[in-house]
Amino acid sequence: MIKVAIIGAENVGKSTLMNALVGGKVSEVENLPGTTKGTIRKRFGKLRIPKGMKSPLGGADEFVLIDTAGLFDPERELRGKVLSEERFKEIIREIVSSDIVIHMVDATVGLHRGMEKLHHLLKFRYEKPIIVVINKVDLVSPERVEEVRETIRKRLEQDAVPLSLVTYEGFNELIERLAYYAQYV
Repeated sequence: MIKVAIIGAENVGKSTLMNALVGGKVSEVENLPGTTKGTIRKRFGKLRIPKGMKSPLGGADEFVLIDTAGLFDPERELRGKVLSEERFKEIIREIVSSDIVIHMVDATVGLHRGMEKLHHLLKFRYEKPIIVVINKVDLVSPERVEEVRETIRKRLEQDAVPLSLVTYEGFNELIERLAYYAQYV
């Protein structure tokens, strides 16, 4: 079983992504920071591994998705408004125990410094494979998307998947990256 944690600042679209991946309403979605107050786990099921990729289970693997609370306020460098110190640490432990991390960045806000620090901690100390996603690309110009992508390339040293959970642009690429990392877990 492969655990996939979805992380990001408040209101970046983590719960909407979880619902889209599962294909139903699992996580509560509101346009209000702090709707998710902890972690929500949901079995994703089996993901077909494309031919040419290694697969430990012979072509499919079982995934568990973990929707986390917004770890940081998108406007400031502060811990999310609804998170106590204890809850924050619980969520970090859950993320560290995951196999793959999906780091979501809001195209309208850009890369959050607190999330950048957490990204580097997960990548270098805990050696987690991380998929960076720029969500809400349908709300900004293509130039803005490219600007955020370039910032991520420079500061996180990896390429991001532009994603819209309204038009589903980039959704297949995200699934392909999940399948790619699954073969190494």
